[in-house]
Amino acid sequence: MGRSTSELTHGASLPISCAWFSKIKRKMMKHIHLYTLFLLFVFCTSSKGQNKTDLPPDTNTPESKEVISSKGPNNITRNIIQDRKGNIWIATFGGIFRYDGKSFIHVTSKVSSARFFSILEDSKGNFWFGSIGSGVYYYDGKSFQNFTTKQGLVNDEITCIYEDKAGNIWLGANGGASRYDGKSFQNYMMNGDLMMEEKTGKTFPTFTRPPNEVTSIVEDKNGKFWFGTRGNTFVYDGETFTKVTINFGKPFTNVRTIIQDKNGNIWLSGTDGLWHYNGITFTNVTENFVGYIHEDKKGNIWTTSEAAQGWVLSRYDEKSLSTEKPTVTEINPNEGRMLFGILEASDGSIWFGADGVYRYDGNTIIDFKR
Repeated sequence: MGRSTSELTHGASLPISCAWFSKIKRKMMKHIHLYTLFLLFVFCTSSKGQNKTDLPPDTNTPESKEVISSKGPNNITRNIIQDRKGNIWIATFGGIFRYDGKSFIHVTSKVSSARFFSILEDSKGNFWFGSIGSGVYYYDGKSFQNFTTKQGLVNDEITCIYEDKAGNIWLGANGGASRYDGKSFQNYMMNGDLMMEEKTGKTFPTFTRPPNEVTSIVEDKNGKFWFGTRGNTFVYDGETFTKVTINFGKPFTNVRTIIQDKNGNIWLSGTDGLWHYNGITFTNVTENFVGYIHEDKKGNIWTTSEAAQGWVLSRYDEKSLSTEKPTVTEINPNEGRMLFGILEASDGSIWFGADGVYRYDGNTIIDFKR
């Protein structure tokens, strides 16, 4: 082995050289084979479970173990809905809860500590949870996906959620709104007294809510969108945002809820009270501050509003809505303390939010905290 390299290529050393190289080759092939098996093992192990969803890995969170309780939430409750299976979903400052008729399940207990304002079950049966400061959470019943300004939201404070006739998801936020078509966000921003489409990718600063918060969005029977905000109210025809005015040009400001009833009429609530719009004329129903509006199956209009005794749950009788002074029944369920969102459940009971969640069956009121 003390010969030079050039000597290993000549004469009698040739058989020794071939044997040596054959030995080396066998060892190399053995190592290559083992390395290939190792790579296959690593690839197969790391690939397990990745076919479950194609959501971006940095925003997709697996379902966590849910916390179950016989008592309801004891936090401020802003929004309540009932899903197609009959479960009640509750958005609170302590998280999202689901009530199955027996127990309350804290759905987001291991996912987010954010305060939640809004809930939507979309036409496909998926859920959207709007938070203050953490964007919106999409939940398909198995896993969560979190959308924030990093994914294109106009802002991370989501105060209302709405699905239009085309299946787009609208998210009312601080500073404007975002429309999600299933692939990307189109943003609309408020600028002083105006609202317009945003095409530069600009977002709105977090935690600067009034007067820039979009509080309510609804599509009317003509395909136009109504936007209630802490500032002006707008109607959007797909191209232009038009400011809504009443009483000889006075802007309709600080609107908290907008709904369309079964007859196609628009109802608006806020600082200026409760208003009804039939497509031609705006009619004032009450001048008291009104927060939330809900129409029940019979066509009665329910509101949470301020009155002489504090906050009340009010029902405006459907048969009298076209009269100059509709018949109203007021219920004081929370000793005058502030009330929020309203739901009529499938059994006809009325659910409403306050410092927790309550149910009214027409005779008695149940406080689920107790």
